[in-house]
Amino acid sequence: MKNLTRRDFVKISSILSASLFVPKFIKTARAEEFISKYSADGNILVVIQLSGGNDGLNTVVPYYNDVYYKSRPGIGIEKSKVLKLNDYLGLNPNMADFKKLFDEGYVKIINNVGYPNPDRSHFRSMDIWQSASDSDEYINTGWLGRYLDSGCTGCEYPHKAVEVDGTLSLSMKGENRSGLAMQDAKRFVFSAKDGLLEKISNENKNVNTGNESKDYLFKVLNDTYSSVDTISKYYSKAVSKGTYPDNEFSKNLKSIASLINSGLDTSIYYVSLSGFDTHTNQVNTQSNLLKTYSGGVKAFTDDLKSNGKFGNVTILTFSEFGRRVAENGSKGTDHGTANNVFLISGKLSEPGVDKTNPDLQKLDNGDLIYQTDFRSIYASVLEEKLNADSTAILGRKFDKIKI
Repeated sequence: MKNLTRRDFVKISSILSASLFVPKFIKTARAEEFISKYSADGNILVVIQLSGGNDGLNTVVPYYNDVYYKSRPGIGIEKSKVLKLNDYLGLNPNMADFKKLFDEGYVKIINNVGYPNPDRSHFRSMDIWQSASDSDEYINTGWLGRYLDSGCTGCEYPHKAVEVDGTLSLSMKGENRSGLAMQDAKRFVFSAKDGLLEKISNENKNVNTGNESKDYLFKVLNDTYSSVDTISKYYSKAVSKGTYPDNEFSKNLKSIASLINSGLDTSIYYVSLSGFDTHTNQVNTQSNLLKTYSGGVKAFTDDLKSNGKFGNVTILTFSEFGRRVAENGSKGTDHGTANNVFLISGKLSEPGVDKTNPDLQKLDNGDLIYQTDFRSIYASVLEEKLNADSTAILGRKFDKIKI
């Protein structure tokens, strides 16, 4: 890289760091050594992370159960306000938009999702969910990053998996390939297409220095520029016909919808909604967040439907853990274990609520006992939606669920 000023270096570094292609990847095999095996066949996975530990019992409410109300005298959702799904469970009253999707057959709710020997630390439990590891196992790659490593078609380019954030989560990091993080598509394209990245990429396109680290870095830069160039071309024709609520989460979903509607060949999108650590004043805080989530997802799916894309998209919503069954002394709840997971799609084989209602009488030290391993959901999504080998990616075979 010749005549690179400090300002230019900072600019290039910010673009490359968004992909988190950092020196620790240099020790591994290069991306071009992989042979493409898997094709998502136009299917797209959108992962929504509810950060902080969303309270599943006040999201999908067991309004039939007296134990719920005895355990939560101050924060339990009144039966008359619950949006009933069946004779046992109902949604938080602030999820009316989500209820519409459920009634249309676009939602599958899976209760009691977790893993053996659960960890109640935000950071550790999120690492477990993002890496798909056991609770006593430490892995520095994510389940979606390993999908990129697995040789999926086109995965040598970072834009195959896009996270709408300033940094890339562990989920999207592989040993040899990783996704691309961008907080705002328009600003990203503008900053990356000012000519500098293109100039440096062109100057070093066929460089072979004999130094493995330098050559790998040049390849990373060229692959990143290729993704920037691709996103730029598609972003110029991106369309959104939807009307979205006025909040950051919905804005991020609108950006994703625009890229999906444009025909960009990205297979995975990742976005987060934070604030769910409700130790105090839970009712107001969670209600507002669930309204934000519900309204944003409804606008997103409506946008995709109006552009004929909803049938190819699956939305997976999770949180790192649920909350304890009993409320605490501050009108909130503390860190718990098992929780619910949502799958939303225009093509679900078995929509509705799964058959495992939360058992509030058989608890583990005040916490729900998981019945579905979250990796079973991952395995089902990988196999059925991304046409991938879930056993190779997750490290072992997990029972799949119907989605």
